[in-house]
Amino acid sequence: MSLTAGVVAVQGDVAEHAAAIERAAAARDRDVTVREIRESGLVPDCDLLAMPGGESTTISRLVHSEGIAPEIRAHVEAGKPLLATCAGLIVASSDPNDNRVEELGLLDVSVERNAFGRQKDSFEAPLAVDGLEDPYPAVFIRAPAIDDVAGGDARVLASWDDRPVAVKQGTVVGTAFHPELTPDSRIHGLAFFENETATVPALEDAQQVD
Repeated sequence: MSLTAGVVAVQGDVAEHAAAIERAAAARDRDVTVREIRESGLVPDCDLLAMPGGESTTISRLVHSEGIAPEIRAHVEAGKPLLATCAGLIVASSDPNDNRVEELGLLDVSVERNAFGRQKDSFEAPLAVDGLEDPYPAVFIRAPAIDDVAGGDARVLASWDDRPVAVKQGTVVGTAFHPELTPDSRIHGLAFFENETATVPALEDAQQVD
């Protein structure tokens, strides 16, 4: 039985996320079909969901105007995994520190936009990530940082320069960096195929059908 993965495609590295999901699935001998999400009605059919980076104000405006936002919330409430990266992390947060962004409130964190500098300050760093054995080559481009996780249910997975840059809360993983811009698909694997509260039962059911 093939899993269906959706990539919210209103902006950002859609094709790169799709390719990373396919690599992560192949590494686990899983079949996955990736769909691009630009309108409402598609998210409910997805087992996995990614929300890429881009401009957080644009992503927020479009997911709400297209009716995708409530479907993303319902996806998470149903116990299905979501990977939100860079601007996607900002939109998924509970406090984007920007009144132009209508947040989804899926991660109990506040964020600071462009915390590590502008486009010219982009960099790659070997990041120690909880759940991964070896450092991950994280690509930071106009990256946000997570200001505050105190008092919420989010758990820090990785930090850089003493600032959280990856968190997990329930079935949601948020990263300040761009895991789709490296051939290393371990972040997508961690978010989608090692998220025990969400995917293990689904995968076991799928294996019984195979």
